[in-house]
Amino acid sequence: MKYDLVIIGGGPIGLNSAIEAKKAGLSYIVLEKGVLVNSLYNFPTNMTFFSTSNLLEIGDVPFIAHGDKPTRRESLEYFRRVQESWDLQVSLYTEVLNMLPDTDGYRIDTTKGAFHGKNVVIATGFYDTPRMLEIPGENLPKVKHYYDDPHPYVDQKVVVIGAANSACDVALETFYKGAEVTMVIRESEIYPKVKYWIRPNIENRIKAGEIKAYFNSTVQEINEQEVTISTPEGEVTIPNDFVLSMTGYKPNYTLFEKLGLHISDDGHKTPIHNDSTLETPLKGVYVAGVINAGLQTSKLFIENTRQHSETIINSILSSK
Repeated sequence: MKYDLVIIGGGPIGLNSAIEAKKAGLSYIVLEKGVLVNSLYNFPTNMTFFSTSNLLEIGDVPFIAHGDKPTRRESLEYFRRVQESWDLQVSLYTEVLNMLPDTDGYRIDTTKGAFHGKNVVIATGFYDTPRMLEIPGENLPKVKHYYDDPHPYVDQKVVVIGAANSACDVALETFYKGAEVTMVIRESEIYPKVKYWIRPNIENRIKAGEIKAYFNSTVQEINEQEVTISTPEGEVTIPNDFVLSMTGYKPNYTLFEKLGLHISDDGHKTPIHNDSTLETPLKGVYVAGVINAGLQTSKLFIENTRQHSETIINSILSSK
């Protein structure tokens, strides 16, 4: 199992890196710990992308969507077709455990054995690692950091934490299915960059009192039947069935440590890399996609990191 390139992460940028490797005649393998485009699979069932379909295209495979903006279901089918069209070599359900220098490259140990790569691309995204609240009761089964479908919350008392796109989408979807929704928002308003077709709706529901919102507030404790909230007026305890913590996600720094990546100490925690080649201080190890922005998760997306793959393959070819 020796390859010119081992790609860690089977999302859109990982697949695009495989396409570029194949075009360049390099042997490669994509290692994905879950399903194909695992992060997209874990998006909410009814999610619609902010980007248009053409901005998500890779490998010259057309992305045909029924509306202006593609849905989660359409994106899953699209990237499946990309994998099929290019006959990409992807090992699914293959979790990377660590990476060690080896003769002429690196040995990557996984749950399905070891793989050897002369070069390595890390394109793991950030959606697999939620930002935790670090409060009592967060480990209860009623607390969810991922949202799939509104049906389980019919007639339930739901607390939604956050005020960005995901939180607003979740609050509205569950409200329209009959949930009693309370939002807990650290800031003094709904996040200004919430999708333009969502923000007026959520603000109107709050103004009408249909969705209760605590601004400048944080959840302090969660128990089986209640949630305690710290507000400007003092502590408030409310009855509760579910907590949907939509507080965002971050790169998998635990994995980065196992891979030996160097991380910046400037507060953004970006993997240190050469901006021109995307190579890290580890020779032949590259980072691609949204992880290159570290904790600045609203800076990079599929559409503005697609070129990373070509940049990396060109660097590999020039170093031969």
